[in-house]
Amino acid sequence: MRDGLQNEEKVVPFDIKVKWIEKLIEAEVDILQIGSFVHPKRMPQMADTDKLFEYFAGKAGETILSSLVLNSKGYERALACGCDMICFGVSASETHSQKNTGKSTEDALNMIIESAKLAINDGKKVQCSIQSAFGCGFEGKIDEVKVINIAKKYIDNGIKNISLADTAGHAYPEQVTRLIGAIKKYYSDTAITVHFHNTYGLGITNCYYAIEAGAEYIETAFAGLGGCPFTKVAAGNVCTEDLIYSLNRENEIISIDNSKIIEVTKEAEKFFDKTLEGYIYKTK
Repeated sequence: MRDGLQNEEKVVPFDIKVKWIEKLIEAEVDILQIGSFVHPKRMPQMADTDKLFEYFAGKAGETILSSLVLNSKGYERALACGCDMICFGVSASETHSQKNTGKSTEDALNMIIESAKLAINDGKKVQCSIQSAFGCGFEGKIDEVKVINIAKKYIDNGIKNISLADTAGHAYPEQVTRLIGAIKKYYSDTAITVHFHNTYGLGITNCYYAIEAGAEYIETAFAGLGGCPFTKVAAGNVCTEDLIYSLNRENEIISIDNSKIIEVTKEAEKFFDKTLEGYIYKTK
């Protein structure tokens, strides 16, 4: 709901968001990111994030509701409306970091770590991401040592849930294996999340390699929606229902009701009045 919708110009009304979130909760996904605490003028699609968290307080069952937070003001809002899990992020790309937050990677990292430690002390579930971890639309290749050092700094400050985000969609399988392996070697108990965009068609393949390398969580978006507005080519995420269908060919994740997610995708297709990126919804 967050990365999936943030790049769509047509703003989804609150009541429709509620309906879609309810179906995704019924599908029993583990974690659902329902918004980000950013300035509404900068990203109108996320203007009702506080209201959504207040509405769903105590209504999500076993599904953890998360949000993206980019600064201390966003953290205060997340805390005030009872957000279950707070996701922070810093970009390994200096260019993307400036476009996304107006800060250098180092300044953003120090600020994020300070806020993340506060959230941990406040009893919140915390995830910290490394955006542009596999490459940047503006800068191209990103030094893998820089990515690993950011991860080490997170770990050294008590942050043990780390997301490697392929913001520009540049990831490829061997690189995925290498980066996850390097972080796991440094601290084997680190929970690795991966977040792939399908810019060059390698999204689901990268998911498989990430799972084999030890990633615990895969972030996706229904219908393959999404894309960072502050990168050069804003391509969609790995499609949730396509990945679940693929994994379920070997009965890997039988607990998620994919039919509910497909329902949301079909409703989104009607709402946005365009063919969406997913495949499976077109066959069901």
